[in-house]
Amino acid sequence: MSPASAEAAIDTEAAKRSRLEPSPARVERLLARFHQVRNFTDALCSGLEPEDYVVQSMPDVSPTKWHLAHTTWFFETFILKKFVPGYRAEVPQYAYLFNSYYNAAGDMHRRDLRGLVSRPTVREAQRYRASIDSHIDSLLSDAGEKLLNEIESILVLGIHHEQQHQELLITDIKHVFAQNPLYPVFRELKIDIALPKTAPIQFLDFEEANVEIGHDGRGFAYDNEGPRHRALVSAFSLASPASISRSSKTTVMRVRNSGYRSGG
Repeated sequence: MSPASAEAAIDTEAAKRSRLEPSPARVERLLARFHQVRNFTDALCSGLEPEDYVVQSMPDVSPTKWHLAHTTWFFETFILKKFVPGYRAEVPQYAYLFNSYYNAAGDMHRRDLRGLVSRPTVREAQRYRASIDSHIDSLLSDAGEKLLNEIESILVLGIHHEQQHQELLITDIKHVFAQNPLYPVFRELKIDIALPKTAPIQFLDFEEANVEIGHDGRGFAYDNEGPRHRALVSAFSLASPASISRSSKTTVMRVRNSGYRSGG
């Protein structure tokens, strides 16, 4: 083989590998985002005691332990079981305990009875999270380009699903604490109790506008955020304390034009 032919063969093989192997930066980006969100969930629980994790204060509240295990079950069920050959569930019974409303994934424990389940323990639920996270690390680190293309959209969905449950976890534990005569708090927050000076109310006026609303197709969105369409917003006014000033109008316009963007 001539040097030119050898060089061409090497280039062809390199191009072939580049199609089969995802860029390390892509894998690192996905795993970094995955762990950032998962670690934030753990950080939310940092001030809780084991007893706090298991209380269900009403049928619409889920125990903190359940939230931790449910989001983990999502990654195990829809990624590991699907994409890891021969994968065996950590604890097969968890599929029944920690499914919520994914009927296609099987039967589920009643929502209003979640607080009656003392096992798995909090420590076991935390070990479950750590184990599944480790499996996700291994899967993505070894995945080829084609496999990563299949996994990425599900992983991103799971990350946003975890963020939904971060909000639910906070509202649920606050309801749990609200039933306690000792008045525990989720986060200690010191505020300035000095009353602001009162000022007359101002009205901020907004003109009628024909605006586009809904997801624009870039990045992640749930299906109820589309399709994008135009809507007529009639003229309106907002009452605003003068202490807020007209900067609130700028804020409203920013929300109208861009919406809130997550910083994390």
